[in-house]
Amino acid sequence: MRIMPPQIVRRGPMSGSRVRFVSLLVAAALAAMSAACSTGAASSSATAEPWGANAVTPAALVKELASASAADKPVVVYTGPAGLFRSGHIPGAVIHGPAASPDGLSELTAWARSLPRSTSVVIYCGCCPVEDCPNIRPAYTAIKNLGFARVRVLLLPHNFGTDWVAPGYPVEK
Repeated sequence: MRIMPPQIVRRGPMSGSRVRFVSLLVAAALAAMSAACSTGAASSSATAEPWGANAVTPAALVKELASASAADKPVVVYTGPAGLFRSGHIPGAVIHGPAASPDGLSELTAWARSLPRSTSVVIYCGCCPVEDCPNIRPAYTAIKNLGFARVRVLLLPHNFGTDWVAPGYPVEK
């Protein structure tokens, strides 16, 4: 849930620059509280995530998918709601999830057990910002716990539409 800062109305002797300063302070405080509530921690830095540096940006994944040999091409797995997958997804991606549900997580792990542990796997959802996503963390943890060494998370800071579709990256329906 995103908390938007309230509109500050200028009253009395406050100057325009002081109003902007107070607005920035309120916005920063609300953003910090929102991040702490959504992640359960005071900081939402990438190093606090279970994947740490095992992440890939949309631009880097597009380049990798276009240039990787068949043997080294990552398997892209979507771990979110089926309706979003049907409306558009990364070409060649498979769906197993949603990983936030016990059934979805069970389906994901059953699928992953059949893969060689050396497989490069990229997990994504895109239903919401990656920092708030209920599907990414359980999916990443489950696949890592199966012994996969090459697991990454696709970093979608807003959602799939904003971070993948809007820039014009390839989409399959």
